[in-house]
Amino acid sequence: MRKVHLSYDFSDHREREAQIHNPLIALLYAVRTEGSISGAARALGLSYRHVWGQLKDWEKRLGQELIMWERGQAAQLTAFGDKLLWTERLAQARLAPQIEALRAELERTLALAFEPSAHVLSLYASHDDALLRLQDVASATAGLYLDIQFCGSTEALRALNDGRCALAGFHTRLPPASDGLSRRTYQPLLRPGRHKLIGFAQRTQGLMVAPGNPLRIDSLVRVARWRLRFVNRAIGTGTRVLLDELLAEAGLTLDQLNGHDRCEPSHSAVALAVASGSADVGLGTESAARARGLDFVPLATESYHLVCLKSALEQPAVQALRQVLAGPTWAGQWPLLPGYRAEASGQVRPLRSVLPWWQYRSPKPAA
Repeated sequence: MRKVHLSYDFSDHREREAQIHNPLIALLYAVRTEGSISGAARALGLSYRHVWGQLKDWEKRLGQELIMWERGQAAQLTAFGDKLLWTERLAQARLAPQIEALRAELERTLALAFEPSAHVLSLYASHDDALLRLQDVASATAGLYLDIQFCGSTEALRALNDGRCALAGFHTRLPPASDGLSRRTYQPLLRPGRHKLIGFAQRTQGLMVAPGNPLRIDSLVRVARWRLRFVNRAIGTGTRVLLDELLAEAGLTLDQLNGHDRCEPSHSAVALAVASGSADVGLGTESAARARGLDFVPLATESYHLVCLKSALEQPAVQALRQVLAGPTWAGQWPLLPGYRAEASGQVRPLRSVLPWWQYRSPKPAA
């Protein structure tokens, strides 16, 4: 099967019908319409030599003859060339609604580049329902478009440090332990003075269980003891870090959970696994559990942090985000998100004031 490569171009005018253009199809159509290679060249604004060379190159690439031509007679498409032109036109006709929708979406999205007041902010973050709500509010109220890439918390921080995004999102328990897995995971990726936190939210994580909690699940100890079917998150996610901390506090190991090797990419996917009956329990946010009609057993409260480089604080997009977070429209969203509440929304917070992971090597002298 031949592979297809799609592309698009910019223009000052809009074609009535959205089509995906292909130079070979344009050549074949011109030859059929004009009845000669020279006529096709004139119609396309190209030289005879160029059109002839292009046709020969295409025949070589496709391994099929495209044109039947004898001196003094009109050029005609071969049976293969005629079938190729017809099938391509058929495909375009069948896909016309999708092609038009794609064209409209590209035009809408690319128009942002020509709007002086619009801002785009790239964000790599641990999966979070409040961020999706923030994405809608920011675009509707401030012309700020959050380009969100959901990934593990550690990957988000690495992306920030590598320059692949302007903002990263990760989460830690409240109160944050001065030592533990969270510190060992996140501290090497953060540096006081270089990174700044932007206040965002607190959220509740716990066990997602079936409606009515028929198995009377109340702890990870019971999940392990009764060998209930557990659905996990992948290594590198903040929820996996939280799970490992909770297991250690309960005196459990990961392999004591039945299904610890079954991983889902998001809180929503974990909730769907429980709601469908393919799992008995999973760890995730209250918001995702309620959205699927599940019951919820709270285990931990977290701070969800947004972090950027100190040098990015003066960027217009970051300033616009802070204004959205501190504004009344965003404040009105919290009642719609079960298990969430605001935490210093939009405020710039030094790492040392929030996370107890850095100590001065020697105490400062007394005044």
